[in-house]
Amino acid sequence: MKMSDLIADMILDMFDDNSSSVQIQRNDLANRLGCVPSQINYVITSRFTPEAGYRIESRRGGGGYILITRADSKDNALLGFINSIGDEIDERTARANIYNLNYQKLISDKAAAMMDAVVKQSNFRDIPEDRINSVRARQLKQILLAYIN
Repeated sequence: MKMSDLIADMILDMFDDNSSSVQIQRNDLANRLGCVPSQINYVITSRFTPEAGYRIESRRGGGGYILITRADSKDNALLGFINSIGDEIDERTARANIYNLNYQKLISDKAAAMMDAVVKQSNFRDIPEDRINSVRARQLKQILLAYIN
């Protein structure tokens, strides 16, 4: 088994049924596993991503730590939607999905209005026609990730 798999498994084992967060001291974990702290960073940044349903907070310094939090079911629903967007989305589809997210109470009215404003065709006047839907998809994904965080 690769070291990165061992690190990820150890972090996942730290989660229990009652807690959705794990606080890790990077150097301590590295010492326990016999690896360098940068390997811990690599695993956290590559496997515990917002798209995978996790949030990461860190505090640097002598008493520093990394806090990994699992997303709640509402966040997981939004992450599922983000992953389903794909590389392109047209204005009509984007706006229909924003409406549905709001209707299902996954995003607030204010967030829906802001997202709706971001995906409007008029925002993409200076972008080549063949790139508009890919830019819109990236923007929608980023605003939804920001909403979750």
